[in-house]
Amino acid sequence: MLTWAVELGQFDLEYMPHTTIKGQALADFLLEFDSEIDDKALVALHHPHPEEVVDLLQKEEPPHPWWILHVDGAVNNGEAGAGIVFVSPEGHHLMSAIHFKFYATNNDAEYEALINGLKIIQEMGVQNLIAKSDLELVVNQVNGGFQARGPRTKLYLRCTKQMIGKFKEVRLECVPREKNSNADALAKMGCQQEAVLLGSILLEIQEIPSIPEVEVMQVDEAPKETWMTSILAYIHKGTLPKDKFKARRFRYQAAKYVVYDEVLYKRGFNQPLLRCVDKKREITS
Repeated sequence: MLTWAVELGQFDLEYMPHTTIKGQALADFLLEFDSEIDDKALVALHHPHPEEVVDLLQKEEPPHPWWILHVDGAVNNGEAGAGIVFVSPEGHHLMSAIHFKFYATNNDAEYEALINGLKIIQEMGVQNLIAKSDLELVVNQVNGGFQARGPRTKLYLRCTKQMIGKFKEVRLECVPREKNSNADALAKMGCQQEAVLLGSILLEIQEIPSIPEVEVMQVDEAPKETWMTSILAYIHKGTLPKDKFKARRFRYQAAKYVVYDEVLYKRGFNQPLLRCVDKKREITS
């Protein structure tokens, strides 16, 4: 090594370390000698099939943001109302209050608030939603934990599930009343029919329920034979069984009853007359 250093010392030589090739230098080299590499492909270009392009676009579709919906219904002195609060993914609050001009129970008002909230936010194009209510009964009925009883409640439940089916995903949660205070305050204000404006919040008026009227089955007015039929026949017409023993026993039994204003009553010694009914149905002559 020393000999080589002496021999090369007479020349003006400098040692420089080898550096990495920069991207710009490689690009300049390709542009300068592009005629020599036309027939040599450096990268094999892939032309995707149209179906692959569609699958790629579907995979790259941005997820739908989650909105939050707070609902509450209230009934006060026979007046019912609903409060609705929308919370955007950015944290913005949109509020609405509704006054119902029809008779509604507390459960009906809660269902109406939920249905109206779902309708409004569905028109806004929201796909993912978290709905919150402080009424455990309605939340469990919609989620399937409780069974809906009564024709009116079943109609409200069916209408609610139809609205939920229009979204991509909906989560219905039960929250404490203190965490649903804004919707609760709007619902109580909605009960006041005189309040046309709640500050910057417009009070809407709903004339009819969101569900169709419950169909009432017509009951045959003709009286059916019950245990009271024979007693009424004896009091009005004196009809008795043909058997003497049964007729005598029946007279003692019928003596305990009296007809007043076309209604059968049972006599009492130290109490008023007891009105006789059979399975909650009055039997009159």
